[in-house]
Amino acid sequence: MKITVAKTAGFCFGVNRAVNTVYRLLENGERVCTLGPIIHNPQLVAELEKRGVRTVESPCEVKNGETLVIRSHGVAKAVTDEAAASGVKTVDATCPFVAKIHGIVSAAGNDGYVTLIAGDPDHQEVMGIVGHCTGEAYVFKTPQELGEFLENKEKTGKKPVILVAQTTFNAKIFEECKKILKKVYTNAKIFDTICNATSMRQQEARELSRRNDVMVVIGGRHSSNTAKLFDVCRENCGRTYLIETASELENLSFKNCGNIGVVAGASTPAGIIKEVIKTMSENLQPVEEQAEVKETVQKSFDEMTDEEAFEASLSGLTGDQKVCGTVIAVNPTEITVDIGRGVTGYVTADEYSQDPDAKLTEEVKAGDKLNLIIMKINDQEGTALLSKRRYDAIAGWDNIVAAKDSGEIVTGVVRDIIKGGVVAYSNNIRVFIPASQATASRGEPLEDLKGKEVSFRIIEIGRGHRAVGSIRSVLKEQRKAAEDKIWENIAVGDRFTGVVKSLTSYGAFVDIGGVDGMVHISELSWQRIKNPSEVVLVGDTVEVYVKALDTEKRKISLGYKKPEDNPWVIFENNYKVGDTVKVTIVSMTTYGAFARIIPGIDGLIHISQIANKHVAKPQDELTAGQEVEAKIIAIDLDKKRVSLSIRALLEPEVTEEEQADVKAADEVVYESSDETNE
Repeated sequence: MKITVAKTAGFCFGVNRAVNTVYRLLENGERVCTLGPIIHNPQLVAELEKRGVRTVESPCEVKNGETLVIRSHGVAKAVTDEAAASGVKTVDATCPFVAKIHGIVSAAGNDGYVTLIAGDPDHQEVMGIVGHCTGEAYVFKTPQELGEFLENKEKTGKKPVILVAQTTFNAKIFEECKKILKKVYTNAKIFDTICNATSMRQQEARELSRRNDVMVVIGGRHSSNTAKLFDVCRENCGRTYLIETASELENLSFKNCGNIGVVAGASTPAGIIKEVIKTMSENLQPVEEQAEVKETVQKSFDEMTDEEAFEASLSGLTGDQKVCGTVIAVNPTEITVDIGRGVTGYVTADEYSQDPDAKLTEEVKAGDKLNLIIMKINDQEGTALLSKRRYDAIAGWDNIVAAKDSGEIVTGVVRDIIKGGVVAYSNNIRVFIPASQATASRGEPLEDLKGKEVSFRIIEIGRGHRAVGSIRSVLKEQRKAAEDKIWENIAVGDRFTGVVKSLTSYGAFVDIGGVDGMVHISELSWQRIKNPSEVVLVGDTVEVYVKALDTEKRKISLGYKKPEDNPWVIFENNYKVGDTVKVTIVSMTTYGAFARIIPGIDGLIHISQIANKHVAKPQDELTAGQEVEAKIIAIDLDKKRVSLSIRALLEPEVTEEEQADVKAADEVVYESSDETNE
């Protein structure tokens, strides 16, 4: 007689994770209760009860000081909301594969889809899935039920349809359901959400049942995946038995059977599986044949979740060892990977990246390869806690050390602004950059660096993977290189787009791409200004041109105001003697008043030209800010002077002799005004 044990027998990843969660909480001294039985295995549930683990049906039953564990089946969103609202301390052990379905149906409902769920409507997993649907949802158990539903398309109207499955649903039946759906809804979205472990178990059960005389299915009678295994085996093998423990073997008949196949549900503890096999081997074989049977069983058992068996499957795997894993599933908090040898590992969000904003579902997908470090191995259950962050950190530190030795420039992203400087991460390595080394010059705000990618050199390495960097040294080099390049080709008349770096009382300094040039205050505006800030501010982008160069001292004089904006050019092109203009009185002297014709051009109204009567003081007839009409009676472009007359608009034209007198008087007033301004 030959006994063959399925390689995939025993705890799946989700169940193992949930059970380990409870044991871990107990080891930490916490009082634990589970929302429903943690798994569908009465023996393990009974064992946990002996250790004080209570089973509750709702969050309201949780006592003060207890931690509520949500089992791998998952629950409706309303349940977790209730727990949160009640302040219950909750640990979510929902299987990542189930959580993935929750995300699918929730998003689909928000997009207006009708959700079809293949599964048992009375199963806790399916109830949880329905509880995450944000739109219409229908559950069916068989292809016939699906067909009956689809006969009445009015139920869904014109809404699009998606199809998902309970993770433990029969894979063969699900294929039939997909075919039926595609005939009615050609554009239906179909998600094959039967977990890999379930598919592998069912496929292996199907193959074993075809070549064995008797099949033994080990698992809880209330376990859905165990029931599916039983159905699969019975299709090909009439002598299929479902048992929970080894004690039930004595009630079974194994007469006239040459070969026995053994499979186990995903909720079946490894100890129970091993006990069943041990009992079968001892009771069904003569003593002289038991050694051979045990050897055969052991070979089949190498992939099971038993403590001894997994010692073999995990041999060679140690903590801190580097491995390459294939991504099986991803959810917002965890990545499930296969690292070979029958071992399932998981990477939490914290162990994926240093970046707190990293989104696992956006950065990782099923099938991706990840380089990882083994942090912890559970030999008994065949799982491993893995870290990508630590793998990257090891590789990253090697790069940091090499960069320090070679002087190579590295890049990183500034994540935090702290007292005394900033913190950047390069290759997942924390690098401190002092404030004195963070910017091109002292006093620049550090806050502007947060979230930006920066280049720096490693200037110091200390114990405990401590690294210190300098942005300033890189900026200084870059500026020197840019400066040398500019001085190689710069010439008077060259135009640049620059940035105002600083202001003084006498002008503005402008960075033209690595070199600072100065725009004198007189070059900022055609009009007289008291401070450069009237025209430009620090940080402004400006168009400038080279007026003069001192190559020895490496000084550049820049021009800013444009010739075409010269108010005298504008005035010459638009005004002539004899024109009547509207002007604004801007100032007054003993000899007359100055009036603004256009910005930058003031004309003099001599006291004799203010009125057609004697005027003792200009203030008697005019006030600053007053708008009046005047006539241009003289223009001297060389001396930049304009004479105006209000009187000319009140009486006949002024004679040439009178104009000469006005001009002579204007000379006195202009000269007096110039002396005053000086």
